[in-house]
Amino acid sequence: MAWLGRGVMTRTVRRVLLGSALVAIVGTAGTAAAAPQDAAPTAVDEPGGIQITSPLGRTGIVTKERIVARVHVPPGTVLSPLSFYVDGKLEGTVASGPPYAIDWTDENPFEPREIVVQAADAAGHMFKDKVVLPPFEIVDSTQVTSVLIEIGVYDKNGRSISELAPSAFTVRENGVPQGIDLVTRETLPTTIVLLVDNSQSMSRRIEFVRLAAARLAAALRQHDKVIVVPFNAHIGTITGPTNDAGTITGAIDAMHANGGTAILDSVRESARLLEGVEGRRAIILITDGYDENSQAKAADVLKSVKEADVTVYGVGVGGVAGISLKGEAMLRSLAEETGGRVFFPPREPDLTSVSDAVAADAHGRYLVSYTPANQQHDGTWRNVSVDVPVGYHARARPGYFAPAPPPIRPFIEFTVTNQSREFSDVAASDLDVIEDDVPQTVDTFQDAVDPVSIVMAIDASGSMKKSAEAVRQTAREFVMAVRPEDSLALMTFADVPQFAHQLGTNRQPTLDAIDKYTPDGGTALYDALWASLQQLKAVNGRRAITVLTDGRDENNPGTAPGSIHTLAEVLALTRQVGATVFPIGLGTNVDRPVLEQLAKESGGEVSFVSDASLLGDQFKRIIENLRRRYVISYTSTNSARDGAWRTVEIRSRAQGMVVTTQGGYFAPEP
Repeated sequence: MAWLGRGVMTRTVRRVLLGSALVAIVGTAGTAAAAPQDAAPTAVDEPGGIQITSPLGRTGIVTKERIVARVHVPPGTVLSPLSFYVDGKLEGTVASGPPYAIDWTDENPFEPREIVVQAADAAGHMFKDKVVLPPFEIVDSTQVTSVLIEIGVYDKNGRSISELAPSAFTVRENGVPQGIDLVTRETLPTTIVLLVDNSQSMSRRIEFVRLAAARLAAALRQHDKVIVVPFNAHIGTITGPTNDAGTITGAIDAMHANGGTAILDSVRESARLLEGVEGRRAIILITDGYDENSQAKAADVLKSVKEADVTVYGVGVGGVAGISLKGEAMLRSLAEETGGRVFFPPREPDLTSVSDAVAADAHGRYLVSYTPANQQHDGTWRNVSVDVPVGYHARARPGYFAPAPPPIRPFIEFTVTNQSREFSDVAASDLDVIEDDVPQTVDTFQDAVDPVSIVMAIDASGSMKKSAEAVRQTAREFVMAVRPEDSLALMTFADVPQFAHQLGTNRQPTLDAIDKYTPDGGTALYDALWASLQQLKAVNGRRAITVLTDGRDENNPGTAPGSIHTLAEVLALTRQVGATVFPIGLGTNVDRPVLEQLAKESGGEVSFVSDASLLGDQFKRIIENLRRRYVISYTSTNSARDGAWRTVEIRSRAQGMVVTTQGGYFAPEP
C-alpha cells in the first residue's frame, strides 16, 4: 500500500456512500477507503464541569482546527483560565468566554491523540474533560458488489414523498435496466461540512448566516456531525466534527467577514475533509456567489466532489451586491450534479423553510440497492437514472465512479556503465524513465541489495573435458564470492540438464557437486536455460542465471538440436520470470548471437573468452554486476491490467553512460 501513515489491511464488507449513491465493497486490496473515527467525550450529566465539543473525530488530513470546550459551573463560580493539552503538551489557555477555544494543527491524523481541557475553581476543585482521538485508519477494499442509491422523491410542489412502494422505482445504469435488490427508508448518519462564505462581500448578511447555522444545527440527529468551515480567499480555522449546537453557532459567531472569495477552491478542500467518512456526506455552501480568487476550474472541482461522493446543497445569500448570475449557475450545477438542491431565500424569515427543506431532504430519502451488471474495475463514470410514477420526480446523484484498478508499480532493475564498461554511481535525478514512449515519475530509487536467487548452469558436454579443471577452480571461486544471503542452485547440462541440488544458502552441496564435475555428451543449452527458469519461477525476489558453455545447442554427434525447447520459448519464459541471464562463451565454437540476445533481452551481460584460464575474471565480473545494480519504481501512467508487455527505457542524462535493463515488464493480468 502506498499510503502515508498507518494502513490496516482487513477483509471487510463495507458500504461507501457516493454522495446520494452508496456502493457496497468487499475485499482485501484495491480502492482504499478510510474507516470511521469517533471519539466518545465525557458526558456531562449535571451542571458543573467542562465538556469538549470539538473535535470529536478525525478528518484524515493535516489542517488547522479549533478545540472547543463548554463550561458548566454554578452561578458565581470563578474558574482559573482553561488549559488545553494535546498529548500532555500545553497548547494554549483561555481566560474568558464563551467561546472557550484555541487553534490547533492536527499534524498527524494517523496517530492517536489525547485532548484534555481543565480548569480549577477558587477552592482548588479541578474540572476537566478528555477526548481520545483514534488514528485515522485505512481499510483496503475492492470489488463493487452492489450500489445503494439515495433518492429523494417530490411532488410537483416540491414536497417530499415518503410512501412509495418498492415496485414504484426503476433504475438504469448507462441506460441498462438493473434488477433492484432492496428499497428501504433506512436513515444514515450524516456528516455535513457547513461551508460559510466569510468574505468582505458577506459582511451585511453575517447575521443571516448565523440564523442559518443555528437552524441547521437544530435539525441534527443524534449521530449526525457538522464541520464548520469558514472561508474567504482561503479556508479558515475549522470546527468539528461536532454534534453540539452551541459549538456550531459559536463557530459562526467567531467569524469576521473580510478578504476576497475562493468558492471553488474551498468546495474542493471541503470535499477532502469528508473523504473516507462513513454514512452520508454533504456540503452546505452558504455564499453570495462572487468567486474572485479560486485557482481551480469548475469542471475539476465537480469531478473531485463526485469522486468524494459528496452531496452539495447551495444556499445563495444576497450579499452587498446581491447574487451574481455566474455564482447562481455554479451553485445550481454543484447541487444538480451531486444530487443536492439549491435555495435562494430573499429574506431572513424565509430561512426557516430553507433549513427545514434541507433537513427533510437529508433525512427523508429512500435507499435503493441494486447489483450492477457491469462489475469491471475500470474507474469509469457510470450514469444512473431513476424513474418514479408520473406526477412525481426523483432526485439522486446522477451516477458513480466504478472502483479504479489498483495502481501498477513496476520495479525495474538496471546497471549503469561508462564507455569503458566501468560501473557508475547515479542518482534518481540523473535518470529519465519512459514507458511505451510516455515519461514516468519515479517513486523510489535505491541500490539493489535484496537477496538474489541464482542458478549456476555449467556446460558438461564432451567438448568441455579439456577445460574441466579450470572450470572446477573458477566455479568454486564464484560460489565462495556469492553473498551468504543469496540462494544458489547448481545445474550441469550435457544431453539433458541435471540439477545437482536445489536453491539454498548452504554452499557445501555446490562445492561437492563441482568436485564431481565430469564432462560428457551433447549440449542441451536451451533445455538447461528452460529448467533454470522453471526453478526460479517458483521463488520471489531477484533472480539470475549464470550459464557457461563452449558450444551451441546441438546433440552429441552435432547433427541436430540438443534441446526439446527452442530459443524463442526460452526468451519468452525469461521475460515472464524476469530473470537476468549472464552468459559466458568459452572458445570459438559458441553461438555468439544467441548468447548476446540472451543477455540483452534479460538485462544481463555477456562475455567471451578464448581460454579457460580467463574464466575467473568473467565470474568476478558477474559478481560485481550483481552488486552494482539499482532498482527504480514508479506508478505507471497506464493502469490497464491487460497482461501486456510494457517497454521501459531508462535513460541517463549524462553523456556516454549506458543503462542496461530487461527492457520492460508484463502488466498484471485482468
